Amino acid sequence: MGGTACIRGMRIPVSLVVNLIANGMSFEEIITEYSDLEGEDIRQSLQYAAYLF
Repeated sequence: MGGTACIRGMRIPVSLVVNLIANGMSFEEIITEYSDLEGEDIRQSLQYAAYLF
């Protein structure tokens, strides 16, 4: 993924998950859309984004 931070070795960028949350998707909607994700993956993505800023 060209150095982009991804979720647990998956090809799902952290930035995608953060963007989905920012655009109003709930944890449940994201998990339904991306069935490999777990709630903890989403929480960790948000913590990573908060750490960067």
